[in-house]
Amino acid sequence: MKRVLAAVGAAALTLCAEGAQAQDAREFCPDRPGLGTPACTLDRGHAALELGLLDWTHDSGGADETDEFATGDLLLRYGLTDSLEVQLGWTAYTHSRARSGNLVETADGVGDLLVALRQNLHNPDGSGFSIALMPYATLPIGSDGIGAGDWGGGLIVPMSQELAGGFSLQFTAEADAAVDADGDGRHFAYSGVIGLGIPISDAIGATAELSAGRDEDPSGHATEVLAGLSAGWMPNDDFQFDVGANIGLNHNAADLELYLGIAKRF
Repeated sequence: MKRVLAAVGAAALTLCAEGAQAQDAREFCPDRPGLGTPACTLDRGHAALELGLLDWTHDSGGADETDEFATGDLLLRYGLTDSLEVQLGWTAYTHSRARSGNLVETADGVGDLLVALRQNLHNPDGSGFSIALMPYATLPIGSDGIGAGDWGGGLIVPMSQELAGGFSLQFTAEADAAVDADGDGRHFAYSGVIGLGIPISDAIGATAELSAGRDEDPSGHATEVLAGLSAGWMPNDDFQFDVGANIGLNHNAADLELYLGIAKRF
């Protein structure tokens, strides 16, 4: 009987400790959804799994038309310290279909591997003014026609500022050693995203964004401008369901992207 009481007591202490740990954890801030990147990081010892359930991108111009479907867009995050997290990203399946006149080309397979670190420099919970540095690299493990074909890398600098009424102003600057279109070598590319976080309720938030990027590929330089609107619903402190849409604002940007996904903190 004493052994039973001891076991019950130990279990109760464990549950209390876990409850205290959950209460001590910062507010969960997923990377999903949206065009920008948050500056906040996970608590030390906490992990998050973010999954893109479906992503469809459509682009058309004259006789050319491209559709791309992706599912299983995985991002695994882990808090190494209270202000530093590591990330691994990979897309399980992508199908691409490109039509030019009567010629149709398709490709299927997995994506490249993303490896990143995010070091927050001020307010890792995202409160007040928050800023972070996020170096990353992509490793060419993707299938032919889906992966970039060579390694790439870059630096992302996300920033955010809380405003009155629960609103927030967000900005993401990025500079990349992007892979050339022919899959051999790299070139300079850069972009910026500005967004407004909009509180709808205690559990639902939306973000309106504008993105502009410049790609200096040797095959031809291009500027891409996008507008995005996304929303996330958090039924509890550790889970989010999200949806979003991006619209191309110039001829270099894809006409439309629709996506949905989930994020879970452990």
